[in-house]
Amino acid sequence: MIDDQPIAELRASPGRRVFACTVLLALGALLILAALTRPPALGWQAFLLAFGGLALFGAEALRRATALAIRLYPEELRDSSGTVLARLEDIARVERGVFAFKPSNGFLLHLNAPSDRAWRPGLWWRMGRRVGVGGTVGSGPSRVMADQITLRISGDPG
Repeated sequence: MIDDQPIAELRASPGRRVFACTVLLALGALLILAALTRPPALGWQAFLLAFGGLALFGAEALRRATALAIRLYPEELRDSSGTVLARLEDIARVERGVFAFKPSNGFLLHLNAPSDRAWRPGLWWRMGRRVGVGGTVGSGPSRVMADQITLRISGDPG
């Protein structure tokens, strides 16, 4: 049975969340405005409308995803919607280095076996043997969670 009390919790920083959503909304609005006010050739107009709509869709997906929290439990890492990012027994190592292919202010988990792809924009992604956590999160709480995961996979319960 999984303990109901999280060891650590990671949330999107309110300022970063607002900034990221605003940038995507502005991009979508500008692309659609450009397509409608000074219509270029029909192909370009369709392109601008499609990518403007895609940016607006992305802003909404980002808003919903960053409303969630990532929680570390004794046996797994999951978000507040219940989606399991990774089980601790499946994590081979945690990478936080400057040159790591990781989200901004976050960390990268290397898994022992590949897992299904999943993505919560601005919060986490999972592809193959890698799980990236971060984006709109603060660096301090992210570092604490990465350290807690490192301690637990090394065998020290902290």
